[in-house]
Amino acid sequence: MKNGRSYTHPGKGNPDIVEPAGPIDPEVGVIAAWGSRGDLLGCIVNFACHGTTFGGGVSADWIGYLDSTIKGAMGKDAGVVFLNGACGDVTQVDNQSLREPEFGEKWSRLVGTRVAAEALKVIASAERGDLKPVVAATTVLRLKRRLPTKTRLDEARKIVEDGLKIGETGTTAWTFAKELVILDWLAAQEPEVEVEVQAIQVGPAVLLANPAEFFCQLGLDIKQGSQFPFTYVVELANGAVGYTPTEEAFSPSGGGYETVLTSYSTLETTAGRKIAEASLALAAKLAPGAVPEGAQVQAASGLSSDEWDYGVLGPDA
Repeated sequence: MKNGRSYTHPGKGNPDIVEPAGPIDPEVGVIAAWGSRGDLLGCIVNFACHGTTFGGGVSADWIGYLDSTIKGAMGKDAGVVFLNGACGDVTQVDNQSLREPEFGEKWSRLVGTRVAAEALKVIASAERGDLKPVVAATTVLRLKRRLPTKTRLDEARKIVEDGLKIGETGTTAWTFAKELVILDWLAAQEPEVEVEVQAIQVGPAVLLANPAEFFCQLGLDIKQGSQFPFTYVVELANGAVGYTPTEEAFSPSGGGYETVLTSYSTLETTAGRKIAEASLALAAKLAPGAVPEGAQVQAASGLSSDEWDYGVLGPDA
């Protein structure tokens, strides 16, 4: 924003918006499995965007349209598994546009169909092959919690108690004060949080998973540092440990509710970097398999016998 801070959803067309606070990851990652008769048995699709298009209630969100679009093209018996990319700070909303809010059935269909279309391009064009090896590795980090100061905790307790007395518990101030009170109790029981980081290799591809709502830049850092030709970052895997921003997001120019202490988002400010480093360390222990090249032919010798007799004709003036 113009004041040097970062806000979460400051409102469409807000004149104080300067630019997005972070990048997106446009890559749609796909691993597909085929039957002996050429039928698609199933696929994994990885993409970095919150499943928040539906806008309320319980729903398959845009991922439901991803599933139905792929099955519509490849057969209803094909299995589709969606894995969240590093989308802790990425949604479908464009606050720099004055178009209608990007929520509801229309936008679920739009996002799901577009991601599915990209996945189908990969499914149709990628060379098939026997992807080896298939290997998994895991490590568990113990990360410290961020804790509120005593002054802030005392203030939070007062806000909670006063709100309960007068029956006003729906305000933003009360909600986040309540979260600090709960966090104080949790931290007394578990001052550290176990964070499982996992690597699953399928030939030349590796899935690097963690249980955080992982900021997109951290996912891009992992991809850049990986020696695998195909690296897919998976968030909210094997648990949920809250929003995990970059360290920059905790600086004076940072902000947004993802950086606020709650009982859900409590990991130390260096947690994102540590998870990224652990992910790359697991990948470094694995050797990428060969990328399928498909059938090859012998290069033409340049002799007239190799030339197509139709092709050498013309021009007729």
